[in-house]
Amino acid sequence: MDLPLSFWVLATVGVIITGISKSGFAGGAGVLAIPLMAAVIPVTQALVIMLPLLLIMDALAIRYYWRHADFRLLRHLLPAALLGVIAGGLILGTVSDTLLELSLASISILFACWQKIAPLLSNFRGSAWVWGSVSGLSSTLIHAGGPPLNLYLMSRKLDKLTWLASASVFFGCMNLVKIIPYSLSHGFRLADLLIAACLIPVAFFGIYIGKQLQHRINEEHFILICRILLLISGLGLLYKALG
Repeated sequence: MDLPLSFWVLATVGVIITGISKSGFAGGAGVLAIPLMAAVIPVTQALVIMLPLLLIMDALAIRYYWRHADFRLLRHLLPAALLGVIAGGLILGTVSDTLLELSLASISILFACWQKIAPLLSNFRGSAWVWGSVSGLSSTLIHAGGPPLNLYLMSRKLDKLTWLASASVFFGCMNLVKIIPYSLSHGFRLADLLIAACLIPVAFFGIYIGKQLQHRINEEHFILICRILLLISGLGLLYKALG
């Protein structure tokens, strides 16, 4: 674990933002952790380090909110996500991360800045399958499943707790399945797991802060913050792709 101080600083910031995002704002800015870590270490290593932390944060978020989840909504999203994870596992390491990042960044920024595009993107027959599978694919490749899912959930007019709960269950199930393709492709080195273990307290802290913040935010402000985080996510992906 001979890593520079800059890694630990960037990783700590990224994990805290991810935890806050998961328990407070439905994963809206969770994609920022990988670009931050990838400034110091290879992307594949950052992906492996983050997966155990994501699973821990998902479990905590599910514990907080699962009673409010819309399982009728998840009934369509989860099978679609599974297809996306399978597709991502098959092409893991072969597809251009830059192209995927640019595509997700463009969609995220456009939707965050133009509210009227929501019905066009999400209110069509089969939209749950489209965005669920895109979320599974992008999550498997670069841990960027948040923007596609929130593009869909934002148009469902869910209340805050239902949104948080449904997103938590969705990501928890999807990240659990991702263990299989990651094991087959990247593998889990002991050194990377030890790095992840060192960041577990940071993950707990981020989740705690996010839960405290969501209690203090009403429905209207929650939607606005999710849109802002979607914009930040898009800009983060754009920066990573162009950088």
